[in-house]
Amino acid sequence: MSLLDVPINRLDGTPATLGEVTGDRVALVVNVASRCGLTPQYTALEELHERYADRGFTVVGVPSNQFGGQEPGTADEIAAFCSSTYGVTFPMTEKVDVNGAHRHLVYELLTAAAADDDGEGADVQWNFEKFLVDTDGRVMARYRPGVAPDDPAISATIEAMLD
Repeated sequence: MSLLDVPINRLDGTPATLGEVTGDRVALVVNVASRCGLTPQYTALEELHERYADRGFTVVGVPSNQFGGQEPGTADEIAAFCSSTYGVTFPMTEKVDVNGAHRHLVYELLTAAAADDDGEGADVQWNFEKFLVDTDGRVMARYRPGVAPDDPAISATIEAMLD
């Protein structure tokens, strides 16, 4: 099964596959949380989304409450927070587990395929870990939570993928 064929509901609960959520675009898939010290990354994620949207790119936010209970809200609360606080327009999925026994299949495939810049794979370390996925569902890069969305390495990789 391709990563893009994996079922994952949209934040509003409507059924979809990851490919339907991404719109079959190059995508930066990010596990997000509303009450994290890294939550301000939403601003740079939205800027990245807006900068490359016309060229076939999207950010996909995947809420998870696994790290310090920092995404406790309902889908409606998450949507309202992201929209009103950060002006988020990129697609969001349902809240899922990204690690452990109940890890969502999207994250099973992401973490199995992707090594970060240090060559490490495996579990997601914290909120705002980023996976860059091409239009065929291949994981092309992984960035740990401390790598800001506006890091030049992320933009350079996106640029190369869109050319």
